[in-house]
Amino acid sequence: MIAKHVPMRTLGKSDFAGLVQYITDAQSKSERLGLVTLTNCQAGTVQAATEEVLATQHINTRATGDKTYHLLVSFRTGEKPNADILKAIEERICAGLGYGEHQRISVVHHDTDNLHVHIAINKIHPTRNTMHEPFQSFRTLGELCAILERDYVLEKDNHNSARSISEGRAADMERHAGVESLIGWIKRECLDEIKAAQSWAELYQALQANGLDLLIRGNGFVIEAGDGTQVKASTVARDLSKLKLEARFGSFEASPERQAQIKTKRQYQKKPVGLRVNTTELYAKYKADQQTVAVTQRLAVDRARQRKTRKVEDAKRSNRLRRSAIKVLGDNRLNKKLLYAQASKALQAELDSINKEYQRDRQGCYDEHKRYTWADWLKKEALQGNSEALAALRAREAADGLKGNTVEGQGQAKPGHAPVVDNITKKGTIIFRAGKTAVRDDGDKLQVSREATREGLQEALRVAMERYGNRITVNGTTEFKAQIIRAAVDSQLPITFADPALESRRQALLKKENTHDRPQKDRGRAGRGTGRVGSRPVAENNSARSSINDDRGGSDPAGRIHAVKQYRKPNIGSIGRVPPPQSQNRLRALSKLGVVRIDSGSEVLLPRDVPGHMEQQGTQPDNALRRGVSRPGGRLEAGLQYKPEQIMAMDKYIVEREGKRLKCFDIPKYMRYTNGDSELLFAGMRNVEGQTLALVKRDDDVLVVPIDQTTARRLKRITVGDAVSITPQGSIKTSKGRSR
Repeated sequence: MIAKHVPMRTLGKSDFAGLVQYITDAQSKSERLGLVTLTNCQAGTVQAATEEVLATQHINTRATGDKTYHLLVSFRTGEKPNADILKAIEERICAGLGYGEHQRISVVHHDTDNLHVHIAINKIHPTRNTMHEPFQSFRTLGELCAILERDYVLEKDNHNSARSISEGRAADMERHAGVESLIGWIKRECLDEIKAAQSWAELYQALQANGLDLLIRGNGFVIEAGDGTQVKASTVARDLSKLKLEARFGSFEASPERQAQIKTKRQYQKKPVGLRVNTTELYAKYKADQQTVAVTQRLAVDRARQRKTRKVEDAKRSNRLRRSAIKVLGDNRLNKKLLYAQASKALQAELDSINKEYQRDRQGCYDEHKRYTWADWLKKEALQGNSEALAALRAREAADGLKGNTVEGQGQAKPGHAPVVDNITKKGTIIFRAGKTAVRDDGDKLQVSREATREGLQEALRVAMERYGNRITVNGTTEFKAQIIRAAVDSQLPITFADPALESRRQALLKKENTHDRPQKDRGRAGRGTGRVGSRPVAENNSARSSINDDRGGSDPAGRIHAVKQYRKPNIGSIGRVPPPQSQNRLRALSKLGVVRIDSGSEVLLPRDVPGHMEQQGTQPDNALRRGVSRPGGRLEAGLQYKPEQIMAMDKYIVEREGKRLKCFDIPKYMRYTNGDSELLFAGMRNVEGQTLALVKRDDDVLVVPIDQTTARRLKRITVGDAVSITPQGSIKTSKGRSR
């Protein structure tokens, strides 16, 4: 896990609303946004919370620094912590930085190979109105990440990097843009030759042989490449700083003119880094495409500028005519002065409108004719169906392949339907949706990442068979393998599992399914018997009688047909196809099925299978949906008394959270606390309309309990996830028994 502060280099570009708009933008992708959390905000929606934060920032007029803190928390490839762990990690990191009481909005993103969380934090405290800036936050974040990796059993990262800030930015550029940086090229190609120099002359000779030069800039040295790219010498290596070079070679000697006899062995060029395939033609196409985009963009901006110039000239001409008309008027001096002022004000307003329109047009030109980095261009081309671009993405050194619950196929690929692509990552992983399930394809295997449904697993098996062959290898947890087996049996795909144990289990389930389906398949053969009763075969009625007698637990030894002539042949069908109402959404055995299929009729329930309460059902009370009456001293539940303002705050918070949950936000169900729940887990506190609410978790639900300020101060001493209990009188106790 890596936690990183993303600073805004230009203070004028810092905008909390713009940051929130970016992190909450789905970008037309169904697999981008995950859990959205508002913390320490009175508002219930993202838009209202953003306005609340901006109002808080506006109160502080003395702070001159950036009032927004953008924190990024990224997890290793394949790590998918659940919502509770993500929430706990977010709270502990913010508290460790000193932002535990600050307003913030956090959003989980799933559209890349690494699950990550964006946290937009307001540096201005909501009550004290002071700005908090963590000192050397990178050290604090490294220590917090090491602790969280230990507590939540996450894969460890290196949090004590010896690289400088410039080295880190260069490495980030290489990873995200896919193009070699000058620092990385020097370190990989010629750093050893440069360090081996024993004099200024040898140093310049080694630099010139690699197309480089050493120049003085300020109080230090820079290394310049042939294309004008420069980098600090001390950033490449500490041994190349001005202080250490002069200590080795003596006083600085200027670089001599490049000697003709020195042949350049190599030269730095901005080209793709570390690809395992030849991308010469593809990179040439990229360069030509970017040149075309640059020319088109420049022409579009020039046209917008020309339109602005014409409109400004028209506005000024109109203003001159207006002033001339005022001048020739035979009015007094005071009226002329007022008219001149009105004309000037109208001109200024029109010029402001023209400038704003020009700014919009220019930004539209940049957005329409956008220039891409190498990796982003490959991603765009891959989304448009370019197989070479997709192969180049998958050939990057950063592409490690999928891990976890994966499905892999071997054999002869078969043509099939193409799933709708939701996104392609910079490592070449294709993300597509199958119902509510997100399936990832890295070119070798498939991974079912989120909300694995039966339809999603069947889609993953179908795609694996069509693209990679019908011999399937399954890796992952035991539960995932069991779900895959069930999906393979239900889909009836012609596949085999490479694992003998999985294949034998699949064969057993298929045999069981075929056994249950056999009575339906043998109806035609039964009609070929010689004996008939009315229009039905004797064999069929015997089969019907046997089935019904067996279902009742008895038999007719004499084999009399008239005992069951009022029944028709039952057709139960296979388990799991169309279950009866009383058996919906649960597993069951064949002997417990309470429905029969009539050849010429519809499905009916047998009388013995109809519960007694179905005929005379009454309305059932649902206290979870009933709102408490707000009155002085009103009782929410037996044994619990709350003030009217506490009840209103609690109901408002519950309604707000339930509204978000119904909008498909990935949040649990919230409800009032009622008597009877003793063993619970502490889930945090919230402040709504001046009232403090405690949150406790029961299974997958969150219960809301109003508390006073004294209890709130005591609850701050415990952490999220600690076991608590609530007495019948409403007192909160920890697992140690101390009252809260």
